Amino acid sequence: MILGMSTATFTLVHVLISVAGIGSGLFVLFGMFLRKRFDGATAIFLATTVLTSVTGFLFPFEHILPSHIVGLTSLLVLAVAILARYVKDMNGIWRSVYVVSAVLALYLNVFVLVAQIFLKVPAVHELAPTGKEPPFLVVQLIVMVLFVVLGILAVKKFRLQPAAAEPAWKNTKAS
Repeated sequence: MILGMSTATFTLVHVLISVAGIGSGLFVLFGMFLRKRFDGATAIFLATTVLTSVTGFLFPFEHILPSHIVGLTSLLVLAVAILARYVKDMNGIWRSVYVVSAVLALYLNVFVLVAQIFLKVPAVHELAPTGKEPPFLVVQLIVMVLFVVLGILAVKKFRLQPAAAEPAWKNTKAS
């Protein structure tokens, strides 16, 4: 029993929270490319991602696992993202700090998702039973490179303020 729930029920709740964090995080990332804040989705992303990390520590364990290190790292990154977003209001350099920390937090969630897929999905598990085989490492490397590229692009796009609309008279071509 964990928080009054069976381990299976708690695991389902943890997974649903994680999926909500990843989904809302992808939406927030999309918003960064559009130079939009998506405040509601941002709050959901940050809250569910914090909850994902916190609930991960509630599973029974006998010693520190790599998942605990990822969870602790995620909580530290999320603290920076929350500070940059809500305390510093993304002013100045804090806008880029927010983007980097938010994208990193999303990446860590996706990293764990990939690891769980390799652990729990039988066909994929056969490719990398210990998580040290080339298929697992290649997939994680691809995910990491993808997030590095997305993070760089998000910093470039989101730091720019949306361009003001051109007056209609400027859009007419001289004949």
